[in-house]
Amino acid sequence: MAIDELSHIFSISDVSFVQVQQQLKNTDLFNLVWLADNTDNDAPTLKDINDCQQVKLEMIAEQDLSAHSSSAKLVLFNDLNWQILFDFIKVCEANSINLNICKLVKPSDELDGAISFTLTDAITKPIQTELNQWAEQHDVELCYVENGPSIDKPGLLVMDMDSTAIQIECIDEIAKLAGVGEQVAEVTAAAMRGELDFAESLHARVATLTDAPVSIIDQVADNLPLMPGLENLVSQLQSYGWKLVIASGGFTYMTDVLKRQLNLDETVANQLEMKNEKLTGKVLGRIVDANVKAETVVELAHKYNIDISQTIAMGDGANDLVMMEAAQLGVAFHAKPLVRAQADVSVRTGGLDQLLYLL
Repeated sequence: MAIDELSHIFSISDVSFVQVQQQLKNTDLFNLVWLADNTDNDAPTLKDINDCQQVKLEMIAEQDLSAHSSSAKLVLFNDLNWQILFDFIKVCEANSINLNICKLVKPSDELDGAISFTLTDAITKPIQTELNQWAEQHDVELCYVENGPSIDKPGLLVMDMDSTAIQIECIDEIAKLAGVGEQVAEVTAAAMRGELDFAESLHARVATLTDAPVSIIDQVADNLPLMPGLENLVSQLQSYGWKLVIASGGFTYMTDVLKRQLNLDETVANQLEMKNEKLTGKVLGRIVDANVKAETVVELAHKYNIDISQTIAMGDGANDLVMMEAAQLGVAFHAKPLVRAQADVSVRTGGLDQLLYLL
């Protein structure tokens, strides 16, 4: 590797993109230039990475950074290499998207890192769809963010609980212990796909738990498997003064555990009725459905004096779409196809802390 004051030059046969990411971690904006030989001459007409010997990260001078500020970006991550990067740039060029200006992003040691491309213009929905399809085919993650929140300003993150903050659907686990697991799981899956009204499906599922002992709730609450990356995401955002909230169609019994464990600011969920150490099969009070989740985003942003432009809602199911729409940035995490198609951005694999790449 050769280095001068404003550039880094790497031999792509000797140094992997992962090694570059690990060494440089976070960078200011730079021009990404592919070189055909060792002469440091740009080769803009290269059609194949096999024609390329080096790549140059030509850092943009500090006094020129403001000229490249933008409200739109493409963020690429998850098991990147030079071939993927080269191919992605070519796909974008074919769609008249210039990706010369970018930066490396590595918010914490726990994360592998990402590359974020600054865009001069917004991208249309059809092109977004084409790029997302390319990313799926190549097993990488790609997020297009326009006017997204900044981690450097006070913000609010509202997360779903089941299959987002934690790796299970709590009601399914409770139902298994109560002996009605298969019956309830089928209803849960249909509700998450948007095929059933959430409130009706919740009442139906909870009714199957009538007379089940409260001890089965304790068993689930005491063994909640956190989603990978959750603790890192929470600690990183808390260090920047963000407010963190869970709004769940699940149950307060579990959200209260997470609130204590992670020091969350608020949790909103449904309350199971219990009498004589048994479940009655009923839910107390107002059902926390899609609309209540959305109201939570707006109400808590107001409560904490956070501008709505600094809000994020993240979930996996159809009942999360309304709150995603209410927030500035709606993130589908490990979500169903219906949800991925309607969210602002989608993360199909990996940990929750990858959200940090987008801020």
